[in-house]
Amino acid sequence: MDVEGRAGDFGEWVVGMQAALRGEGESDVPCGSCTACCTASQFVHIAPDETDTLAHIPRQLLFPAPGLPQGHKLLGYDERGHCPLLIDGACSIYAHRPRTCRTYDCRVFTAAGIDPGDPEKARIAERARQWTFSFPTHEDAAKAAAVRAAARFLVEHPDQLPQERRPRSATELAVLAVEIHEEFLPDGAGDPR
Repeated sequence: MDVEGRAGDFGEWVVGMQAALRGEGESDVPCGSCTACCTASQFVHIAPDETDTLAHIPRQLLFPAPGLPQGHKLLGYDERGHCPLLIDGACSIYAHRPRTCRTYDCRVFTAAGIDPGDPEKARIAERARQWTFSFPTHEDAAKAAAVRAAARFLVEHPDQLPQERRPRSATELAVLAVEIHEEFLPDGAGDPR
């Protein structure tokens, strides 16, 4: 974990995060020894095309993902809320970890100004509060303001989205705010709400 909490330049982060969400790369989170996301009672989605990942996870740890097509799996957590693949404080399949783990970035909560909420995610919330972004350009600051404006809009107007697109968790809300933030830029093509 970066003890100084430097989250990086906001503009670079948001571009990288959007690419990771589109499946064009991975998040580059300076986790260090932090395992908050691995110990927060989270289910990890694994898509059928993640054959390498699926080959490295014992079948008894996987179950069908409710509401998704056949072949989609979830990896659960143990009685402590820890990923069962977290052994001695490290991911035992790190090189083969699921796409969900490769794209997860707790800085999304900091960017959106959203608290993870759930008491089981207290360590993630604590880590998110430690992150500080830098804003070397006015554009970086405008993007950060747009992500927060998008998050506020999503909280205040959930009925503006189709039911299937409405965030069901703080994570989904923060991620969606990053995905749609350009609509909230003052000079953007969308309504700058």
